[in-house]
Amino acid sequence: MSAPALAAELVCPQPWPDAALPLLAARGLSIALGGRELCRAFDFAVRAGQCVAILGRNGAGKTTLLHALAGLHDEGSAATVRGEVRFGTRPCAAWPPLQAARFRGLLPQHRASPFAATVLETVLIGRHPHLGRWGWEGEADAAIARAALAAVGLQGFDDRDLRALSGGEQQRVALATLLTQTPRLLLLDEPLNHLDLHHQIATLELLAALAAAGRGVVMVLHDLDMAARYADSIVLLDGAGGVTVGSRDEVLTEATLSHAFGHPLQRCEVAGKTVFLP
Repeated sequence: MSAPALAAELVCPQPWPDAALPLLAARGLSIALGGRELCRAFDFAVRAGQCVAILGRNGAGKTTLLHALAGLHDEGSAATVRGEVRFGTRPCAAWPPLQAARFRGLLPQHRASPFAATVLETVLIGRHPHLGRWGWEGEADAAIARAALAAVGLQGFDDRDLRALSGGEQQRVALATLLTQTPRLLLLDEPLNHLDLHHQIATLELLAALAAAGRGVVMVLHDLDMAARYADSIVLLDGAGGVTVGSRDEVLTEATLSHAFGHPLQRCEVAGKTVFLP
């Protein structure tokens, strides 16, 4: 199934009630980890239809920030988070866990698969927030899972052993699991990991189509050229607590990126697309 077809298949059942109301909003957000300030007192919002890229050098705090935006840091976390994160009209901490899982989904960077499971069994995990306490997946759930697998190019993989797949195939299974969850807000930590160029482009096209269908997408990326091509807005961490937030053209400048990455970069236009050269 093509990216636009999946977007039509898995669109949010009801439109977002107010286009001016962000799906996700951070206010005065500050994060510290291990005595080091990762970001200080910044505001940020994601609206339906937006694709946002989080960029920064290694160790700048991109994953920690993404988890904070998902509402996964609490008092027992190693990170100290101050400020407020809201899903819609409510602080994320005020959402019951099941409702939060239906609203936002997270694709983590690292996943363990210690047990034998088929691809379809794994992808159906994404339906758990939609089942009752003792509920079982039905045909409708399996249809959503198979549509998600088709969207990432894994149709016919239902009965394959997850452990027998390549790293790139496992990454696409993880993405299909997130799509099967059908969240309105998708938070993805390095979704292009282990993917070849063809599947990198296919994944970003798919995420763009889902955003166009009314979802919000926030993704940690390392490829500046891909961010320039697919992201509407950028959150750039400089590794010393500074954060630059703005539109793609506002943030992706030679001076701003060179400062954040500690290396001079040149912005070029090639065949109508922006690329960055060291």
